[in-house]
Amino acid sequence: MDANITKRNELLAQKTIAGLKSRNMEGYYAASKEEALKIALDLIPEGSSISMGGGMSVHEIGLSEALKNGNYNFIDRDAYEDKRQAMLMAYDADYFLASCNAMTDDGILVNIDGNSNRVSAIAQGPKHVIFIVGMNKVCNDIDSAMKRARNVAAPINAQRFGLDTPCSKKGTCFNCKSPDTICCQILITRFSRHEGRISVILVNDNLGF
Repeated sequence: MDANITKRNELLAQKTIAGLKSRNMEGYYAASKEEALKIALDLIPEGSSISMGGGMSVHEIGLSEALKNGNYNFIDRDAYEDKRQAMLMAYDADYFLASCNAMTDDGILVNIDGNSNRVSAIAQGPKHVIFIVGMNKVCNDIDSAMKRARNVAAPINAQRFGLDTPCSKKGTCFNCKSPDTICCQILITRFSRHEGRISVILVNDNLGF
């Protein structure tokens, strides 16, 4: 990545980490995907039970693969015939892995969900939640974070899943009530009541959507 972009990301990450701390959440900065993977593995003790949503960023840094091949109880919902069973197991996991659709530079996380298993697990259940977030998702306020989530992340995910929504056809949010809408639940995480439960690893890279 260009040195000037990296410097900007480092400075922005410092502000964002301070914002997370003020909201009772932990923040980390990784200069690369490889460093992000190391930080994540350092946070997760061997033997832990781990679940995740559909976070592409978790896959992109190699974390899901490392956990599948390591000494962990990785709950891989793709391996379960009964997907609901796997989703319910997430609520009692030691760690839940996710990315976010957008976040503010003072530490507010924004997530939109269709089935809502991801946002519900972020809000309540797993003992720890670890977010992997590319610096491309950091916005300067809640309004721009919401716009990014609805007009960038949601249309791309709707296209990725082959859903019949206006945003998948036009590339922007129509605030629709389509049966296929993935904007069923919107979670804004502005504070963590439980200290140490939520950690965010900011990565000097463009990750996810």
